[in-house]
Amino acid sequence: MGKSRFIDELEQRGLVQDTTDLSSLELRLEEKPITLYHGIDPSASSLHIGNFVGVLMLRRFQDAGHRPIVLIGGSTGMIGDPGGRSDERNLLDEETLAGNLEGIRSQLEKLVDLDNAELVNNFEWTKDVNVLDFLRDVGKHATVNQMVARDSVRTRMEGKHGISYTEFSYMLLQAFDFWWLHQNHNCELQIGGSDQWGNIAQGVDLIRRRSSVSAHGLTWPLITRSDGQKYGKSVDGAVWLDPEMTLPYEFHQYWLRVDDRDLERFLLQLTLLEVNEISEIVKEHELAPENRLGQGLLADEITKLVHGETAVRESRLAAEALFGEDDLTVDMFEALRGVVQETPISSDVLASDEGLIEALVISALVGSKGEARRLLKQGGVSLNRKKTSSSRIDASEIVGNRYVLLQKGKKQRNILIVTE
Repeated sequence: MGKSRFIDELEQRGLVQDTTDLSSLELRLEEKPITLYHGIDPSASSLHIGNFVGVLMLRRFQDAGHRPIVLIGGSTGMIGDPGGRSDERNLLDEETLAGNLEGIRSQLEKLVDLDNAELVNNFEWTKDVNVLDFLRDVGKHATVNQMVARDSVRTRMEGKHGISYTEFSYMLLQAFDFWWLHQNHNCELQIGGSDQWGNIAQGVDLIRRRSSVSAHGLTWPLITRSDGQKYGKSVDGAVWLDPEMTLPYEFHQYWLRVDDRDLERFLLQLTLLEVNEISEIVKEHELAPENRLGQGLLADEITKLVHGETAVRESRLAAEALFGEDDLTVDMFEALRGVVQETPISSDVLASDEGLIEALVISALVGSKGEARRLLKQGGVSLNRKKTSSSRIDASEIVGNRYVLLQKGKKQRNILIVTE
């Protein structure tokens, strides 16, 4: 049988790094649909871009006709995974984990068809396993030599603080998950980022030793920042999928700023656009990189997947309101609300000779009327993106009889919402 078309596409996208036996996996995928799983650490109430790649991989498998299982690590989240970390993570209590699970589920529903997938929590099958059973049924099938040889464990052992036995045991718990899902859900494949390779290989080995059958593992390269750090929630600048933690506008803006060198890779790995289509987009982008056509499409596609088409439209309108040259509209202001701080202000105040002075103080852009007057004289105030030196706000400057965009300097902004 020839090469799997699905694996071939994953390779074109740069989404295959490690596999247990690629030829065997390709044959299995061509034979009939496979059940696979990907685990998510629930140590926060939101997914982030590091998780997004894995969830999108589940979506790719699902779209290709396979059956995904999303595993939420309720029990392993209480332990902590040493993979890709230089220190030990905080352990979470059951109440915090339950809240995190609820937040994660709502985001998963937008990315994966959960009606045709399984969402499981490993706490359900590990909470009643006692230590003697675990040592007998799992521990005896793994050697310490094998475990310390894994990169994730060895790196921590050689680090300043070493590794606790708690985190050292994580590998066996994850292996037990794979075995349990194989036994109870006929799961034959585990996927994950490359930092999970040791854990995945341990699970494949446990299934082989304990059940005398073959299973498969596949990893993709980690999505990294320009400084080499992997995207996640434990480093500064995390990009969250929760709209309360990273506003959709900020999320959209983030991808607009992507470096040209990362553009093709991100289009391939973080969107569902066809490979051939991406190739054409990159060629067109290279003809006029200053237009940032590729980044615009990248931002639109990822934001649409995570937040929906309305969020894309409103993010673009908000950006146009802040940085565009066309006259501001009510639609632009509506999109901008929630992105920029807003202040209710009465029409009587704005109608006064010093309406702008009052507005600057009421909006807290300045601390006093004296500071407001000095700022006006220095050319540091803009109304609806246009510099002004007048202390008045004319009725014609109130968009839709309701909104005014007030700006101090280049970055401090406030939406005035006119009330009766």
